[in-house]
Amino acid sequence: MASKLVFTRLQTLTRPSLKVLSQLPQFILPKISPEIHTRQYSDLPQPPSVDTVAAPSVVSSSNVKSSLNENELRKFSAIAETWWDADGPFKPLHVMNPTRLAFIRKDPNCTRPFEGLKFVDVGCGGGILSEPLARMGATVTGVDAVEKNIKIARLHADLDSLTSSIDYRCTTAEADVITIVWTEKLVEEQMQYDAVISLEVIEHVAEPAEFCKSLSALTSSGGATIISTINRSMRAYATAIVVAEYVLHWLPRGTHQWSSFLTPEELVLILQRASISVQEMAGFVYDPLTGHWSLSDDISVNFIAFGTKKG
Repeated sequence: MASKLVFTRLQTLTRPSLKVLSQLPQFILPKISPEIHTRQYSDLPQPPSVDTVAAPSVVSSSNVKSSLNENELRKFSAIAETWWDADGPFKPLHVMNPTRLAFIRKDPNCTRPFEGLKFVDVGCGGGILSEPLARMGATVTGVDAVEKNIKIARLHADLDSLTSSIDYRCTTAEADVITIVWTEKLVEEQMQYDAVISLEVIEHVAEPAEFCKSLSALTSSGGATIISTINRSMRAYATAIVVAEYVLHWLPRGTHQWSSFLTPEELVLILQRASISVQEMAGFVYDPLTGHWSLSDDISVNFIAFGTKKG
């Protein structure tokens, strides 16, 4: 149902992909896509400011393997009330917001480019990404395992008629881990989405492969899966942890664990095994002089991937 029409529309949600994909190991490339397009991002203008993005994930079950990381849930629960404080712990996400949306949206000149499409924001946190997606026309479901996050998200969404329709749910992406009742409800409602988005979440889950399988299960055939995360590189350790957490105090200390980061190659393979074919990838780079983020060919620290569900 999401087949060719939705695939055509979702292909254009992201800007053309990077030549950096051609730098991935050759044993990976043929398995990704024979028709990966390339274009550099270095000269893209800074997009207009909107809201953006994510937090932790998942709940568990005693008899099913889960991507749950209990420590991460407690960590984000402790700062849940600050989601909409632009100068609080989530300030870096607010600042990066316009650039993430520039990668996701298909037309910067169209006010409602996602009209008629169903999106799910997995690890929605306080709704920083869910709200702009709703304003751009998408029917949005926001999913998070931290109850405080969902309460904050609902309260904030209700302040605006354009976002009050967001369906926030305190649960996980994993249909088989939530509860039997929730699993039956997923099947009964045929809950699949034209786009499944999970930004800055996968580095906080315990089982990335299981998590990606869950995202794939929620993605309709031909639909889009979009994930952003941090590369497991020494440069990322220096900037995303040492500088951001310990020097500049942009984030609370301990927000990230370097060992939990994934390389682009690892993410491509994990998604491939979950029936998601990566089509595009971009990096995010920060300019300390302007205080702005921009899309880039450089995926050595922050990066975002766009894939499609195999039919």
